[in-house]
Amino acid sequence: MKYITIIIASLLLFSCEKAFFGPEPANSPEENFEILWKTLEERYSFFEYKSVDWDSVYQAYRPRVKADMTERELWNLLTEMLDILQDGHVNLRSEFDTYFYPWYEGAPENFDRFFLEENYWGDFEITGSLFNAVIDSVGYIWYRSFNGPIREDDLDYLADKFAGLKGVIIDIRNNEGGNPENGFRLARRFADERRHIYTTIYKNGPRADDFTEPDEAFLEPEGKRLADKVVVLTNRTTYSAGNFFAAMMKAFPNVTLIGDRTGGGGGAPVGWELPNGWAFNFSSSITWLPDGFIIEHGVAPDIRVDWTEEDRAAGKDTILEEAMGWF
Repeated sequence: MKYITIIIASLLLFSCEKAFFGPEPANSPEENFEILWKTLEERYSFFEYKSVDWDSVYQAYRPRVKADMTERELWNLLTEMLDILQDGHVNLRSEFDTYFYPWYEGAPENFDRFFLEENYWGDFEITGSLFNAVIDSVGYIWYRSFNGPIREDDLDYLADKFAGLKGVIIDIRNNEGGNPENGFRLARRFADERRHIYTTIYKNGPRADDFTEPDEAFLEPEGKRLADKVVVLTNRTTYSAGNFFAAMMKAFPNVTLIGDRTGGGGGAPVGWELPNGWAFNFSSSITWLPDGFIIEHGVAPDIRVDWTEEDRAAGKDTILEEAMGWF
């Protein structure tokens, strides 16, 4: 089996050794199924947490694999099986389609960038990747993707711009992830002192209990401080690196999370390639907060708020209004 070093930018770096050696496997529906199922059996991190009996899944799906299946029939079968994991970091990619689990499905929208621009942002600036404004003596930053680079010079500029204000709102609603290092770089500007933010273990072997020793992550102040009082806005479309950012910010007593719980995505994905060339990714780690809460299914806000239709009609963002009243 060919190992490919795919690490999505929305995650923590993770490395593991090649799992298979020897001749390339045959490109058949049966072999493609076996490799996908077996790789997940040995490397997926959340079977126990999600109470998924992967052997039973094999018994249910393997008899449905036929030698004369079309590519689309195989695709439909594999993606139906992957749906059982309910994991947005599990995906399958071919030349004709891409599968991922819609973690945000059925969640309240709770965000509209153009509504905010029209009703709140005024003469906003775009400093690097950070949309920012001053709203009623409160600094406001919307960060739409953790793939957008954050430079220290940008943060220094915003620290000067927001100096003397009541506090700062960081809006990461609809932020579906990216590079977690950008989250660390931003969060350091709000940290009050060095604190333990979360702990991670990585799946590193084929047995169910093959995980690394716990790796504790810490974050401490660095650079010009952006604010003493901070509110982070989240919703269910906040995912992956956005989920990790919410988790790390929750560790600080000067930070309040307002909105809906994040969408989750608490496992670092790695990837393999099937004999037919389809690539797939899956979660390979487990992360929990200092109190033991596993963040795979999202980080809860300190104050739960949804955007009401009445406020929308009145030109108000309920979640942002709640945050403004916090200062």
